[in-house]
Amino acid sequence: MALTKYSWILALITIFFTVSSFMNGANDVANSYATSVAARTLTMPQVGFLSMVTEFVGAVALGNRVTSTIKNGIISIDRFEGNPGSLMLAMGSAEMGSAMWLTIATSIGYPVSTTQTIVGALVGVGIAADSPVAWAWDDGSVSQVAASWAIAPLLAACFSAILFATVKFGVLERRDPFQIGLRAIPFYLAFTCAVLALFIVVEAPTAPSLEEFGGGKATGIVLGVFFGILALAFIFFVPYIHRRLVKQDARIKFYHLPLGPLLWKENPYIYWPANPDGPVVIDYYENAYSSTDSAMENLPDSRDASEKDVKTADTSALEKANPLLVPTAHTRIVEPEERFLAPTKHLPTFHPARLLSLVKWFLFQGVTRDCVSHSTPHLRDTHARAKKYDNRVEHLFTYAQVLSAMLMSIAHGSNDVANAIGPWAAAYSTYRAGEVATKVPTPVWALVIAGFLLGAGFWFFGFKIIRALGNRITQMSPSRGYCMELGAAITVLLASRLGLPVSTTQCLTGATVGVALMNFDIKAVNWRQVAFIFSGWILTLPCAGLLSGLVMGMALNTPHL
Repeated sequence: MALTKYSWILALITIFFTVSSFMNGANDVANSYATSVAARTLTMPQVGFLSMVTEFVGAVALGNRVTSTIKNGIISIDRFEGNPGSLMLAMGSAEMGSAMWLTIATSIGYPVSTTQTIVGALVGVGIAADSPVAWAWDDGSVSQVAASWAIAPLLAACFSAILFATVKFGVLERRDPFQIGLRAIPFYLAFTCAVLALFIVVEAPTAPSLEEFGGGKATGIVLGVFFGILALAFIFFVPYIHRRLVKQDARIKFYHLPLGPLLWKENPYIYWPANPDGPVVIDYYENAYSSTDSAMENLPDSRDASEKDVKTADTSALEKANPLLVPTAHTRIVEPEERFLAPTKHLPTFHPARLLSLVKWFLFQGVTRDCVSHSTPHLRDTHARAKKYDNRVEHLFTYAQVLSAMLMSIAHGSNDVANAIGPWAAAYSTYRAGEVATKVPTPVWALVIAGFLLGAGFWFFGFKIIRALGNRITQMSPSRGYCMELGAAITVLLASRLGLPVSTTQCLTGATVGVALMNFDIKAVNWRQVAFIFSGWILTLPCAGLLSGLVMGMALNTPHL
């Protein structure tokens, strides 16, 4: 029997469910693509489109169809037995507190964990409702969540550093890194796809457990994907990249991959050719430092700073052999206010052209902002301590980096959609059944809405977290970004198997620091930004708990006639 007298609670929680899903996307989705944007592998519009697709696929195709009423059993459900209205109120308060904290954190650029946000919100609700809270060390307990602040970054740092060590010493710093990279990149592509297959087979919420599925089957699928992708890479990718980088054919773009072996020919047929005079590769080490002071234009670039002021390896001989190594001056990117609003600023307020420019600004301001440049001399010096490598070799890793970013985004969509939809699903199911349920079915249409909102949140406001997790920590490049993203993804998979409540935000931050320290220079990391991010993790639990607890406490103790 439906609890029609509590329809207002369901209406309110539905509103905050949409806000929570939207801000979840604005904050957490950026984890997957921050390094790709900072490394100039993908542009913000490309990432905006990709995130809409990958988050939707992860949430709808792989998202959990059954949601736990109380996340991780963090508070006891017994307190609400026989009082379904109170459970709806508790879930509404948790959703509201979570949405408010995610909105606040995103607005100030705090990359926070959405999982720990909802856990903190439930703790606040539990305290306000006088429900027992799982403080002791146990699966998903508050103490484990707090421990993950150190465990997750350390694990991710180790995995990513090991991955980058194989790239650095096996490819980047060899005598002929480009030729070695051409032979090695198919294996990195295959390994990345194998990790994605492993996640889909045994770790997606809709997948059976590894014990149920069988270790032999899982191993067979993962190895099959690895060798299958390896074969496809040698057949299609190697001739494509040879044509583009060795032959320096600027007409070739990613959509020419299906031509495969035909590209070995001297003069193959090229459909939809690009500009033959265009760049073969971009400069992935372009100086990101910008200043409004015109006098700053005469400052030496980061390469000069690294050679004069920082003790790094001498790469002058390599630069002479390949001028693509030398970082170019900073290229200014037009911000959306100047691009969309300035041209029609002189027109009357309700002039059609001005209204159209306002609509364009609203729709595209989130994916047309500059998320690479910075104006901090301290950060410029930090970037200068990172060694620069051949842009052609870095370009090889852009493809693997995009794959690893999509892997992280799909994993996020499948796992973290429950953070926003869980409290709403509990309230919705309780409203319809008229009784408390510990496990509730998640309507597919709700997963569709949540999946869309995850991508939309990033589209409009993801740039704030992209900036925080990108170049503001260390110098980014495609090879570094690939190792960061894949190392973080492997950490999430391993932690999930071990039952550790880790956050993708914490994993990516740790992975970034781990790869940065492979410069063997502690000053190659912007520790100020790391401390800023870490403070956000510590504040998440108490702030989300305080907000939801206050709402729940006021609701339970509100005087009425």
